[in-house]
Amino acid sequence: MIETNKIYNQDCLIGLRELPSESIDMVLTSPPYDNLRTYNGYSFDFENIAKELVRVIKQGGVIVWVVGDQTKKGSETGTSFRQALYFKELGLNIHDTMIWHKVNPIPLNHNRYEQAFEYMFVFSKGKPKTFNPLLEPTLTPGSYTHRRNTGRVTEAATRNRCETTEVKKTKYKQNIFDYYVGSKSGETETHPAPFPEQLAHDHIVSWSNKGDIVLDPFIGSGTTAKMCIKTDRKYIGFEISKEYCEIVKRRIADVCYQIDIFDFKGE
Repeated sequence: MIETNKIYNQDCLIGLRELPSESIDMVLTSPPYDNLRTYNGYSFDFENIAKELVRVIKQGGVIVWVVGDQTKKGSETGTSFRQALYFKELGLNIHDTMIWHKVNPIPLNHNRYEQAFEYMFVFSKGKPKTFNPLLEPTLTPGSYTHRRNTGRVTEAATRNRCETTEVKKTKYKQNIFDYYVGSKSGETETHPAPFPEQLAHDHIVSWSNKGDIVLDPFIGSGTTAKMCIKTDRKYIGFEISKEYCEIVKRRIADVCYQIDIFDFKGE
């Protein structure tokens, strides 16, 4: 039986099949796409894993899928788009196509502009049941915006109005998030492709509430678990590499003393 607040050292497809249907509030993960994230030589069965993720996510639940594309023979693979469209074929909404802008990308010196982003697809099973928006300061708080009646009614703006409104102190963040990569991201352990701690934190608090269950089927170095602990969420993680499970163990020890967080299915 799969329990919360544990990391399972096993193929995630095996673990997912042990989870009850509609038992997970949120999924946050970055899969080993193309050959960029091979996770010690392990590959993954994307289509069957996607089907299981759709099965286990609750109605109103969200999957945040952080992914990019490899360049082969001068062309990007398009893996990210194919995966997004496959989730849509399975019945999920592509609720948002967000961008992780890498503030300090590694220069690759190709015959094109430096690659400085990855996609953060937000898939939802129906309408998301939770959205706790991150806010940022407005440029002119306390000033006034004047809207005049133009006499035109469009599909996007269905009201004729003439009003004056005060600019609030904060507004919703836009869907391009800036994060550092490498040691500046909070990741200090050896892992081929960690995502930043702040990225995990921001999505977890945006799409889930305290006490919710967050699943990471490719938990890698444990960033999702660590941020769940810090934000009072429950977590479940699968990781096929025992080496990376040892990294998770050290990282979680930094934030709490937790006995028996691992179930080494491979032993």
